Amino acid sequence: ILLFLVMATAFVGYVLPWGQMSFWGATVITNLLSAAPYVGTDLVQWIWGGFSVDNATLTRFFTFHFILPFIIAAASMIHLLFLHQTGSSNPTGLNSNLDKITFHPYFSYKDLLGFAIMLGALAALSTFAPNLLG
Repeated sequence: ILLFLVMATAFVGYVLPWGQMSFWGATVITNLLSAAPYVGTDLVQWIWGGFSVDNATLTRFFTFHFILPFIIAAASMIHLLFLHQTGSSNPTGLNSNLDKITFHPYFSYKDLLGFAIMLGALAALSTFAPNLLG
């Protein structure tokens, strides 16, 4: 689900410049949904906001592009919550915290340290050698 949400965000972001490639990309990819039996054409018209890719489509895609990252963040938090309650690779779902360390605070601090190091490296690079970044 998370993969499809990220791909949807990338797709609607690809359409936003509204050039020829964006227009035809939106037309072709959204027309793929018309292959769904019974509801395909209605679904495509609902996504388009009319009978063709138009300004209404661009407005809808901009809205989707704004809303989807929040949905992805919420789904990621729910995923992490469930993952750390039952544990990774635990098909039975039984509590098996016998010889493991807890996610928080150990891995949380490790991730925060890695994020701070990467942010510091980016800040140093953009301050002292901005031409290296392109």
